[in-house]
Amino acid sequence: MRTQKKNVRLWLLMILVVAIVLPVAVILFFRLEGQPPEIAVELTPPVIGLSKEVTVSFADPQSGVRRVWVGLLKDGKETVLAEKAFPFSGVIRGGAVREDALQLTIEPQLRGFTDGEATLRFAVWDFAWRDWLRGNRTYVEKTVQIDTQPPSLDVLSRAHNVSQGGTGAVVYRTSEPCLESGVQVGDNFFPGHAGAFKDPSVHLAFFALGYDQGADTPVLLTATDLGGNRSQSGFPHYLRNKKFRQDTLKITDRFLNWKMPEFDTEPAVAAASSMKEKFLIVNGAVRHENFKTLGEVGRSTEKAILWQGPFLRLPNSARRAGFADQRVYQYGDQTIDRQVHMGVDLASVAHAPVPAANSGKVVFAQPLGIYGRSVMIDHGFGLFSLYSHLNSITVQEGQQVKKGDLIGHTGVTGLAGGDHLHFGIMVHNTFVDPVEWWDPAWIINNVTDKIETVASGLK
Repeated sequence: MRTQKKNVRLWLLMILVVAIVLPVAVILFFRLEGQPPEIAVELTPPVIGLSKEVTVSFADPQSGVRRVWVGLLKDGKETVLAEKAFPFSGVIRGGAVREDALQLTIEPQLRGFTDGEATLRFAVWDFAWRDWLRGNRTYVEKTVQIDTQPPSLDVLSRAHNVSQGGTGAVVYRTSEPCLESGVQVGDNFFPGHAGAFKDPSVHLAFFALGYDQGADTPVLLTATDLGGNRSQSGFPHYLRNKKFRQDTLKITDRFLNWKMPEFDTEPAVAAASSMKEKFLIVNGAVRHENFKTLGEVGRSTEKAILWQGPFLRLPNSARRAGFADQRVYQYGDQTIDRQVHMGVDLASVAHAPVPAANSGKVVFAQPLGIYGRSVMIDHGFGLFSLYSHLNSITVQEGQQVKKGDLIGHTGVTGLAGGDHLHFGIMVHNTFVDPVEWWDPAWIINNVTDKIETVASGLK
């Protein structure tokens, strides 16, 4: 009996030990974990201007985040930029926060820091019981450059004469690498590009004066450096006003019944109650969306000049409509719409072969609303040519073409009333007068002479 009681007490003792020791062991196992917290810093580029937003993300799935700290060190002086402690939610769970992010606004001048190299320091701790209960720590350093001074701009080209609806070119130097630089024309920005010269600080920018912008439009050279500092300056230029032709187009029932079914894939067009209403939607909303599509294509360009010499015109063709013609659309005796023609219409024989106006890369080759089957070629540095209303397309997107290569045949696709080629030239996202680019003298005086003169002066 005594032995049985002794065994019972032993078993009770063992159960008690297990009931106490096992949970403690489990807690110790998890709370003594040695996995350090995770930390990620978004700091691209590693330059701090007058003000910079920095995102610090951190996480600790095991024990939870205890504390995060950020400091800036320069010339032996360190300033704490941010420090935050997180709540503890109990022995078993550890920290209440498993992941979080800190948004910092760093303003060096307000902190008393001067320009130059500095070090950003980041540290985060967890609630693990390692290091005498101080927790695991992750520490990261990032070398940064403090730059609070805007870049300077030096214009290297001379004459900059631009007609309304025409193209200009300017060569300039930036004092430091920049996120972007170029020409601001009114509300529109035209980026400049390095690569035309051996000196990477020298840039060439093609810019345009829209058909609807006059001689009083502000034109400025601008640059934003890696620290976000922005500078702008004027440069010598002369803008010429120009009058554009007004053209009246008669819209007939025969034309509407022929062309409008082509656009019934557009929901708004298909739902229209009459052919006239369909035409107004196509000539307005669809035209606008098509123009936006081409503008988006024009925002990306090859970082090299791919073209050479004057652009080709459709051989043996007659001009049927000019750039920026102010078109008035009449149905019966009523004026129903007004639009602007953003290219030149050229007519030859039906299904005439269409050559690439100059060398470049095909960036668009598909049907597009009012333009019908269209091809767009990127000639580099933001210069594009457009070929529309094609009956057939013989090139593919991504294909390199040379001046004179066959890209398709003329046709009547899109909002075309007869077989012809709609030819356009676009600078970045703005259509300009193609006639300039057909003129060898204009290209020499306004583009190639500038490039060659600056290049010779840099040797």
